[in-house]
Amino acid sequence: MPTELTGHGLTLETIVSVARERSAVTLHPEAVVRIEAGRAVVERYLAEGRDAYGLTTGLGARVGIRVAEAALADVSLHTIRGRANAVGPQLPADAVRAAMLVRANGIAGGGSGARPEVAHALLALLNAGVEPVVPGIGSVGAGDLCVLAHVGLALIGEGEAQFGETVVPAREALARAGLSPLELGPKDGLALINATAVSAGCGALALHDALELLEAAQIAAALAFEGFRASLTPIDPRVAAARPAPGQASCATGLRELLAGGTLTRPGAARRLQDPLSFRCASQVHGSLAAALDLLAAALEPEVNGAGDNPMVLAEDGEIVSTGNFHTPALALAADAVALGLAQVGNLAAARSARLLVEPLTGLPANLAAPGTSGAGMAPLLKVADALAGELVHAAAPTCLDARGGSDAVEDDSTGSLLAVRRLATMVERLRLLVALQLVVAARAVELARPEPLGHGTAAAYAVVSELVEPLTDDRPLGVDVERVATAGLASGRLRAAVRRALA
Repeated sequence: MPTELTGHGLTLETIVSVARERSAVTLHPEAVVRIEAGRAVVERYLAEGRDAYGLTTGLGARVGIRVAEAALADVSLHTIRGRANAVGPQLPADAVRAAMLVRANGIAGGGSGARPEVAHALLALLNAGVEPVVPGIGSVGAGDLCVLAHVGLALIGEGEAQFGETVVPAREALARAGLSPLELGPKDGLALINATAVSAGCGALALHDALELLEAAQIAAALAFEGFRASLTPIDPRVAAARPAPGQASCATGLRELLAGGTLTRPGAARRLQDPLSFRCASQVHGSLAAALDLLAAALEPEVNGAGDNPMVLAEDGEIVSTGNFHTPALALAADAVALGLAQVGNLAAARSARLLVEPLTGLPANLAAPGTSGAGMAPLLKVADALAGELVHAAAPTCLDARGGSDAVEDDSTGSLLAVRRLATMVERLRLLVALQLVVAARAVELARPEPLGHGTAAAYAVVSELVEPLTDDRPLGVDVERVATAGLASGRLRAAVRRALA
């Protein structure tokens, strides 16, 4: 059954399903009624000649200029064409689809004043598999106008769009899909673009991917515990309860569940009384990322299920009012927190990987090299780990305070939310590689240490990594092993699925 958009209740799972699995979506009948009620207010304003920002006036600094009645029909068209100015690499198809879905849901809420045809047209693109070509750079987080306008271009048959595997002129893509260009009415153009749908859509996908990656990071850390023979007292529930930092208890519980059933849970199994911080503080650091992801989820909720329009139509009161609901400081702040959390988890993953190579700490061959050889073992991988951690740290620089002004200083604040969420996708890719590297190193340590039995979850993880990586008998290129685990083990969901089955 297709998902019905109501303007409310759009979930992260639905966004991912429509964006990546191309699930069908329609408008709920109640949403159509709501949209029509908002549109009636717009028509009444036009009939009565009342002033409304962006409807009968210019935009930004031109708010004081009244649009001539004869030109009202062209305002929406010029609004789209004049703001489709984004540049740089185009957004991935899933990000564009997520943005279109979020915008359609926003229109379904009724506050935009757009005609129902606008929401139907967005959903028609989604259901037909037409993805507008949208350059990714052009929003400062005070609405995504210059980026989202490229979606509007495709709807009216201008610009470019991808249909199947081919990028063609948007009019041709529409024709191939059996669709016609959208005829815009007053307010329709502004309703399409004066929103945060690109920031929210990209943010939702980044949240989904980061949540999955945190689960993988927990698995990798637990496998490193096994290879290091780490002490489990730092993840004792009594320890977490004594100073319940955000996310710490849940991550400590997760690590214990992964290790349950193994020898490491038995008294006296640890090699040392106290371990390096990269092991001892795993639940605290992972917990801080979990808390940041909760913050991002809370910040995204009003963006995907609220009305960010300016002006906003208040249908019940018959008014069109000016707002600042397109502004996204909470989203930018939350995305910055997640970026910092990803970098912290990356630093810890790199440090644990390094500790696993230290013979006096582990009792294993130096650098986890094959016994009896003079090879470098896994030591060169530490340079890769440090390089990945370095990229994460530099990408984590906060964006939410980097305000930019525009439009004769009328628009004198910005949030940087699109930049804040877009860089998360790159950070997730880098951290995925770093987690995969840690899995390769940890599995090698387990192979040499031979702790029997492993925990239920860690045994499943070790089995997956062992299927993807050949035993190290002599020096060989290891980067390909890391990338194989990152793609076939992590990005595919194979590792998480195997571990979940083992813990079920």
